[in-house]
Amino acid sequence: MDITFLLNGESVEIRDVDATTTLLDWLREDRGLTGTKEGCNEGDCGACTVMVTDQTGARALNACILFLPQLHGKALRTVEGLTAPDGTLHPVQQAMIDHHGSQCGFCTPGFVMSMATAHANGDTGHDDALAGNLCRCTGYAPIIRAAKAAQNAPIPDWLAGESSRVTPYTAPQTDSGNAHAPETADALAQLYADNPDATLVAGATDVGLWVTKGLRALPQTIFLNRCRDLQQITETDTGVRIGAGVTMDRVLPLMRRLHPSYAEMIRRYGSAQVRAAATIGGNIANGSPIGDNPPALIALNATLHLRHRNTRRDLPIGDFFVAYGKQERAPGEFVEAVTIPRQPDRLRVYKLSKRFDQDISAVCGAFSITVEDGKVSDARIAFGGLAGTPKRASRVESALTGKPWTHDTIAAARHAWEDDFQPLSDMRASAEYRLTTARNMLTRYLLEDLGDPVSVLGVTP
Repeated sequence: MDITFLLNGESVEIRDVDATTTLLDWLREDRGLTGTKEGCNEGDCGACTVMVTDQTGARALNACILFLPQLHGKALRTVEGLTAPDGTLHPVQQAMIDHHGSQCGFCTPGFVMSMATAHANGDTGHDDALAGNLCRCTGYAPIIRAAKAAQNAPIPDWLAGESSRVTPYTAPQTDSGNAHAPETADALAQLYADNPDATLVAGATDVGLWVTKGLRALPQTIFLNRCRDLQQITETDTGVRIGAGVTMDRVLPLMRRLHPSYAEMIRRYGSAQVRAAATIGGNIANGSPIGDNPPALIALNATLHLRHRNTRRDLPIGDFFVAYGKQERAPGEFVEAVTIPRQPDRLRVYKLSKRFDQDISAVCGAFSITVEDGKVSDARIAFGGLAGTPKRASRVESALTGKPWTHDTIAAARHAWEDDFQPLSDMRASAEYRLTTARNMLTRYLLEDLGDPVSVLGVTP
């Protein structure tokens, strides 16, 4: 596959590259740009953070799970490219020196790249911007002070206007025999139907680990990042349709407006680097029993839109997850979009994980309960982490519906949980703990609905 992009301001053309070559390996081994470090090699630690700019703006991304074809037509900056040709430091680099923000040095470039990207975007939410940089060899206080000190400095001349210099998005990308990058959903539909065994690559936040950790070969790949029609959000009076290729950093502000509790879960489940790459369709289509989007979407009564060639069908999202590792999807069929109906915001999403930010859920519960005249008239409750698939708590819902919205009703529904779920014990939690916390989440929903919100980490929602 032939790829063209800007690297630290200079045009680069790569020909006949293996489509699963990671940016991190290419930077270090082919270009000698060793400021970008390999830490976890799975998108968690942030040591490999780089800045990637296209015509929509700049994003911090993890180079370790970013495949080279995903860079076509974009501009890439590594830590070496932040400094001006005459040696003038970027404001965040200078602030890190002035405020003694450097650590051992290994992870510092990743911090600097996250800070520089936030600076380019005018983002002053420094704690969130740096949540994906996990070095713990020093305290964070000097780094946060450096970020604050640099936040009002102008964007350096050598970086200003980077998005206007990138190759137009419509620039053709040459396919190889086993790697493809269709430009439209129509082209994707034809290509995937003809090659149903190909691996679809959207953000690569999951597929990337197949290569870096599982050491898997991907004989045929189809990259989705150039299908602009999969990246559209359409709002109507009846609902909001989110294309499968919409990244989670775009879903987050949308949900802050429509369903803030869902948005808070999105903020927690992935770092800025992960949210900038991961797509809502990818999170659904991989069918993980601990994927954090499906429980919320099931509780919101969302509809999944599937496509095979020119045939489209709609499916309640809860029906998509058949069994562990199995989805209601035919060979060559793909997720095109998901629609969330307009509704009053009754949704609450509670995520339980060992680390508060950016960690895999032990249990993720989503609740949307309607109460009329003091009684439950409708309940939609879904969980991840309690079964082999994301799953509704249908028997718990039945035990609540038509009953008074009280602690006594919740207590009476206690045994319905075992009828809905038989969770496993693993390294994240025991089965008993999972069921106990699931019940507690329902109690938390009741307390918050009655005006007695629960404090989490000292912060009351």
